[in-house]
This record gives sequence, C-alpha cells and structure tokens, in this order.
Amino acid sequence: MTSTALEIRPEIGNTAIEVDSDGSDSAYAESITSSYASSVASEVTRGVFENGRRYHSYGKEQYAFPNDEQEQDWLDMQHAMHTALLEEKLFWAPLGPNPQRILDLGTGTGIWAIEFADMYPSAQVIGTDISAIQPSWVPANCQFEIDDAESDWTFARDSFDFIHNRNFVCAIRDWKKLVKQTFDHLKPSGWMEWHEKYPVALSDDGSLKPDSPYKLWATNFFNAGVKLGSHPDSIKQMKSMMEEVGYVDVQEHVLKLPCGPWPKDKRLKYVGLLEMTNGLEGMGALSLMLFTKVLGMTREETEVSLIGVRSDLKDRSIHSYIPL
Repeated sequence: MTSTALEIRPEIGNTAIEVDSDGSDSAYAESITSSYASSVASEVTRGVFENGRRYHSYGKEQYAFPNDEQEQDWLDMQHAMHTALLEEKLFWAPLGPNPQRILDLGTGTGIWAIEFADMYPSAQVIGTDISAIQPSWVPANCQFEIDDAESDWTFARDSFDFIHNRNFVCAIRDWKKLVKQTFDHLKPSGWMEWHEKYPVALSDDGSLKPDSPYKLWATNFFNAGVKLGSHPDSIKQMKSMMEEVGYVDVQEHVLKLPCGPWPKDKRLKYVGLLEMTNGLEGMGALSLMLFTKVLGMTREETEVSLIGVRSDLKDRSIHSYIPL
C-alpha cells in the first residue's frame, strides 16, 4: 500500500524564502486584513458555549477550537491558504482519472470535499467531522457524516482509494491508532495524504526574536497541546508511524508557510497574506480554550497577550513562518 509521493518544491526544506524589500504593496495587505448531516441528534448540533464562542459537544475527546460561524469563515480561509500553498491543487497524491471512494477526515465546513466531488463526478466523497457545520446543498456525489476520527471506524475495510486530512494538530490523542485505521480502510493501491502544521514559529534571518510575542505564543500553544494529550511533536513521527503499520513509498516534505506578506514571490506573498489574516482573525479562537482551560490563564490575560502577537504578524520586518 502506498502513501502520497509529493513533488519537491523550491520553498521546501532548507531553502530560504526571498524577502520582498519593496513594501509597496502594504495598502494591498491592509485592505485584505481590514446522510448524517440532515438527521444529526440535537446534542451534536447545539454545542457548548465558553468565552463567548461555541464548541462541539460530540466525540470522545474535547476539541480545543470553536465551530461557530466565525470559525467556519476562518476554516474556509485556511482552505484558500492551503490550496494556494499547494499551487492551486487540492492534493498531491498521483490519483488516476477515476478515483471511486474518497474520505476527508476532519472535513470542517466541507469545502475540500465539495471541490473534490466537483472535480471527480464519478467519485463518492465522504467528509467526516465531529461538528455538523457542513452545507445541506452539496454535489450529489458528496455526503457528510458526523463521526469522531479517533473512534473505531465503521467503514468497510479496504474500501477507499484516497484518504485526506488537513490540520489535525492538537486534535488527535492517539495518532498511531488513527494511522492504523487509515491503512486498514484503504484499498491495496490506495493513497493517504496528511497536511499538518507544526506549531513552531521560525525565521531564517533572525528577525523573529526569541522573546517576541508571536514566538512566545507559539511556545504556549505547543505546550498546551502537550498538556492536552495531543502532542504536536507527533506530526514529526508521521512518516515512521505510517511505515510501521505497512505503508510503502512514504515521502515527507516540509513547506515553509509564511506568516505575513513579506516574501518576494507573488504566490507566497498571497499565501502569507492569507495566513496573516487567518492569524489576526483566528488567534483568539486558537488560544482561548487552550490557554484558559489547559494553561490556567484568564480570558483577560489571554486577550492582552494576543495584542502583541497581532502586532508581530503585521510587522513586515519580521519574516516568520511555520513548517507545514
């Protein structure tokens, strides 16, 4: 059984991203920043409210991020960022022209599954999530199910041509079980593709200082994931975990995701602009539950700490990125 074989891109690995020293696009950046689903039980859809945000109430473990309308907009912007980073591709796996059964884990708003279904009308696309936030009007070959990826799967074994996931960081407690379940449910010629952020803030030129608010936020976020039982370092073990359960042709590639519109390359500038906007608008959602319930900070302390983080994200002299 195979996993995805990815083409190496110029921005991968140790290659530094060229910085745009012009800065003439600052106004542009400022303008940007200024079927289960129909029969889900009420306990799934009503959610739990904390710190003014709605969280899911379904699944075996507490998920640390909201599922309300504000979060859904943020998830769709994350999709735009990911797709742009992958050069307008939904995936890198070398799928044939007629894949039959596709599973999108942690589908969120379902935007990836819907676009895949439109791209491959002959495929049956299933998106699963612990939150019922997907639209009701979808392509005929796309459906959504409320399911916890960490629970025992009820799908038939050896039944999927392709399984896909984005952004499970700080969401999965037992990665080994999840990886094994993906292997067991793929056809012998199937493909698995993960796209996971590694939540450490870096810069190649030292412009992100060790005591900067964004660097400290990333450290706190990482430590909260550890305490929550969803160790972010698990992402770095993905290749070995896949090989242990039987995957072959496992390839791992690390992209640099710029956290602002500082790169000279136009595509990466746009990616960085989206990621900066994601951070400015979504930093509170990423932080509130983790920092208050896991790290013991008050809501007020968390909000105050984010002021400096947002300032760092908008600072064009800081050339930060995170590995993806």
